[in-house]
Amino acid sequence: MAGDETRDGVALTNLDQPLFDGAGATKRDLVDYLDAVGDRILPVLRDRALSVIRVRPGQEPFMQKNLPKYAPEWVQSVSVWAEASRRQVTYALCNDRRTLLWFANQRAVEYHPGLFVGSHPTHMILDLDPPDGSDAFELAVRGAFLVRQALDDAGLAGAVKTSGAKGVHVFVPVAEGTGMEDLAAATRALAARAERVDPALATTAFIREDRAGKVFIDSTRAGGATVAAAYSPRIRPGTPVSFPVAWESLDQVVPADFTVHTAAGLLKDADPWAESMPAPQRLPADLVEEGHTIPVARVQAMHEGKRRAARARRAE
Repeated sequence: MAGDETRDGVALTNLDQPLFDGAGATKRDLVDYLDAVGDRILPVLRDRALSVIRVRPGQEPFMQKNLPKYAPEWVQSVSVWAEASRRQVTYALCNDRRTLLWFANQRAVEYHPGLFVGSHPTHMILDLDPPDGSDAFELAVRGAFLVRQALDDAGLAGAVKTSGAKGVHVFVPVAEGTGMEDLAAATRALAARAERVDPALATTAFIREDRAGKVFIDSTRAGGATVAAAYSPRIRPGTPVSFPVAWESLDQVVPADFTVHTAAGLLKDADPWAESMPAPQRLPADLVEEGHTIPVARVQAMHEGKRRAARARRAE
């Protein structure tokens, strides 16, 4: 059952083990999939600080940020200051096939690259997170179309993909030289504009209990956050894949259409993520200006949480 082999000088072990409970896939399926889509996924990982989510047999999945000391010397890395933990973190750079294979052998299922290349942010990202329910993805798609309308109205364009879970990601490439604060502000403004298109469907409320069953337009990805890469598998039943979809086809698919078993075959020789991505764009001044008037969601939520806790204590 070991199923050991070597590819590109990387020893691959225990390939016939189940990947995780409910995966419907083996470690070999993960390796084969990532190897098959390597020329598509490597460009979206290249030169970006990489966090991965690994799953070992009999253990809960865990996120790995620091490159382990036992990593081969040929795995490139970059040191980044983590403001949240107030420390330097040494991240891997997944820049070539053998590094990708090494991560696959480490049972790294999910690939979450940073949103910077060097010190330059590269994309505005809106994450559409629907409420739980059988129609969750359908609602996320409807939310994504609100974002698309807001983008059109602002003179911007973006590409869209399934998250690989129940949501949808919209990526808008931004011009080099875009400042981090301005990017974060523009993201908040775009989310607010999308919410105003249909406030009965969508919300920018960061606190979950304030969302009232609506699609959450998450505008908090700017900065040190990450997002699952295009073509990344996800640790979900059936091992779905975050997959690019044309806007006109978004309401005709479901996340289960794209898995480690099916996605590579659907791609054939194409790279729909690269092909659908617009050229980098400058952020409209009015969008940036509006965003600077909108409070930062996490900070606002923290203060609101403290206020609610104080009210609850007074009511006791």
